[in-house]
Amino acid sequence: MKLRQPTDFLILEALEDKGRNVATNLAAHTGKSRKNINTRLPVLEDYGLVRKIGPAERSGLYEISSTGKAALVYRDQYDEVDDFEALIDGPNAAADQNGESQASFARGENDDETDE
Repeated sequence: MKLRQPTDFLILEALEDKGRNVATNLAAHTGKSRKNINTRLPVLEDYGLVRKIGPAERSGLYEISSTGKAALVYRDQYDEVDDFEALIDGPNAAADQNGESQASFARGENDDETDE
């Protein structure tokens, strides 16, 4: 996974803060060109960090994925690790001091589902 900084993280932040959106709005939120945003969104989708959503197949509407949220949690470690993808996807992804995985939390995974 090769992210372009700061653009890719700015896109992820905008999607997390503003919700699902299109390239024109993301360009305004990030200060990057719409062409740049349109180039990066499919790459981020290939990495599983964003999802292209409907209603129409060519709508260009994107939302951040749970993996994208995990990438934001570990953004500060991007330059420090050899395999950022393994960091955000790994089963024991950087457990915090309480022994809980921040990445699992960011992805919405919860082992304490006892609502039965």
